Order: sequence, then structure tokens, then C-alpha cells
Amino acid sequence: REVVAAGEPLNPEVIESVRRAWGVTVRDGFGQTETAVQVSNSPGQRLKEGSMGRPSPGFRVTLVDPVSGAADVPEGEICLDLSDRPVGLMTGYHGDPERTAEAMAGGYYRTGDIGSRDAEGYITYVGRADDVFKASDYKISPFELESALLEHEAVAEAAVVPAPDPLRLAVPKAYVVLAAGWEPDEETAKALFAHSRAVLAPYKRVRRIEFADLPKTVSGKIRRVELRRLTAEGGGKEYTEGDLA
Repeated sequence: REVVAAGEPLNPEVIESVRRAWGVTVRDGFGQTETAVQVSNSPGQRLKEGSMGRPSPGFRVTLVDPVSGAADVPEGEICLDLSDRPVGLMTGYHGDPERTAEAMAGGYYRTGDIGSRDAEGYITYVGRADDVFKASDYKISPFELESALLEHEAVAEAAVVPAPDPLRLAVPKAYVVLAAGWEPDEETAKALFAHSRAVLAPYKRVRRIEFADLPKTVSGKIRRVELRRLTAEGGGKEYTEGDLA
């Protein structure tokens, strides 16, 4: 009757696949090891495609600008207001007062995740603060680009990280795991670049592609920090949009 998801945000393509197969819509949400579920699509409220929902009962969620520290901004770090400390928040990191002080700085518990809030209070996941990057001074959300790539039948999994670029400083690079029946070759790369051009704004387009397995944690989360390191070191077989145009 009901399906919920946890661990990582679900790409729209996955939610649609579940809807077609089971006839139900996944209720996505947001929580952490340090907290209970902060944001949720609880039963009874209208679902919005791609949104994690609204703050759960007992949580005062605010978005804080990571640079200026301004609160209640339309897009910013997902934080909990400690002036009314929620029961579902840890007391601190055991034996690590410095890390606890950093997480609780300025009267807020800071999740390290970026979200955006619409006029109805629904919050949409943007990405980890460490994963969001700029290309030509435009903010890039890897999650949005990964979701776009997953719409293509050739893509089973994808992870996007910044790759150094002499003109734009950084450009989106996608590490792609292919679906069965597709070859990791130039023709497949061309098809994915064409798809990227068709569904993404010019400044968001994927500019480089590498076909490779994705490093993951034991719980199945993609280790983008490892992919950023591999990108900086180079050495993998990479396809560049300009070279295949």
C-alpha cells in the first residue's frame, strides 16, 4: 500500500519505475544517522515529484546560506534550529567535542546537505555541500545531472563530479555504469552526450564521460570523494564532448 525510501535520494526514473511496476508512489524523505527523519512525505499530505516533503513533526528545519550564514533562504544547508532542540537529534559525537561543536555552531545543527524550499514549504534535495560545485560560476547539482542521465536506457548507474577545465575551471564529468546490451565505446558516449544536450541547460551539460564501476560504501552509497580523487589523478579512458562533436 505504501513504499518509503532511505539511504540516498531516489532519482525520478527509479520512482517512476516503481510506480509502473507496483502502482504506488515512493514516499521519499530525509534523515541522518545523527537524527530521526527530519523531512518526510508523511501519509495524508500531497506528494510532489522529486521533493523529500516537509519538516517532520517535532523538527524546525531551516535552510542556511553556507557563505553568509543567513537563515530561511530559498536554497541552503539543511539545518535544525537548536533554540527548540528536537528530541530526535543526537546529544553529540561521543568523545569528539570539537566535531560536535562544529556541527552545532551558530545555534543550528548542520547536516552538510543542501536543499531548496518552495512556497508551500516542500524541500527538494540538491546534494551534499561537498559535492555541489561551480562551472563557469554556475552552481551544479550532481544529483540533478545523474537523474537526467538515468533517463537514458543505456545508463544503469551514474555519478557526476567536477573535472578541471582551463576555461570553465570545472566541468561536469559522469562516471557511468552501462545497462546490459550497451558497449563502453565512442558510439555510446555520443548517444549520452546527445541526451545531455537535449535534457539539460547548456551550462549543466555533461562534458566528459568515463565508463567504470562506482566505488561505494558498505551501505551502498556512492563514494564521490573517491571519484573526485580519480578525476584529479586522471588515467582512465575518458570521452570528451568536444572531441566527439
